[in-house]
Amino acid sequence: MKILGAIFILSIIFMQYRVWWGEGSYHEIDELKQKIAQQQEENDLLKAQNEKLIMQINALRKNPKALESKARESVGLVKPDEMFYRVIPRESSQQQN
Repeated sequence: MKILGAIFILSIIFMQYRVWWGEGSYHEIDELKQKIAQQQEENDLLKAQNEKLIMQINALRKNPKALESKARESVGLVKPDEMFYRVIPRESSQQQN
């Protein structure tokens, strides 16, 4: 009878070990939930960036003035009848010393 009781207690301890620390344990599930939450936050940020980029693309496709403005800003577009001036800022006094 004592052997049966010892086997029963050891099996309970083994099952508890698996529940709390083994594969698929509560601890592992909590870690996975945290990873899922972090990944969801990252996905949400990326979705917001994608939506912003899609809006910019649509604006550039539909509005020629927006396209021209972006070209002027990005690659320095200058029309044939325009004069381009480049302003070079002065260096600070600390850099001159």
